[in-house]
Amino acid sequence: MPSGLRRFQQSRQSHFVTFSCYRRQPYFSSPDVYELLVRCLEDMRRRFGLCVYGYVVMPEHVHLLVSEPEELALADAVHYLKLSFTKRLSNRGTGSFWQKRYYDRNVRDAEEFTVKLRYLHRNPVKRGLVKAAEEWKWSSFRHYAFREMGTVEIESEWTARDRERRDSHDPVRVFLRPG
Repeated sequence: MPSGLRRFQQSRQSHFVTFSCYRRQPYFSSPDVYELLVRCLEDMRRRFGLCVYGYVVMPEHVHLLVSEPEELALADAVHYLKLSFTKRLSNRGTGSFWQKRYYDRNVRDAEEFTVKLRYLHRNPVKRGLVKAAEEWKWSSFRHYAFREMGTVEIESEWTARDRERRDSHDPVRVFLRPG
């Protein structure tokens, strides 16, 4: 049944997405479960051609800061992530793992983008799970703080610069460059 909420999608606009475990139960209880979701997130990123700017996996919910997929709706990407994770999670018995719906907010400017990125990275500290954000293994914080390349390819200012530098030295790209 539709909720009456409209989702506004414009090409390449960023979204702050939150989805929760069923009844907000802390189903993320072992490193293996966290790692599985992170691998599924990278799979979703590749399959749907979207940019992941930031993420955090908490014991009972997930926050993502992402672009829209190149082809399909953001809802399709989130559905794929939740479904592929649940199918790969073999040892969890029957019953629901996720709440059916998810929340997303269009990120309209750079200031809001920064606020959302800081919020998701500070979430484990605020909840008392760790003393410092870099201690939480299941987020993109270490990418920004230490330039660590994790399982999920994060789109950031420095990764974009590195890609441009790499592409400018690729003989095929140089040959195909207009002008």
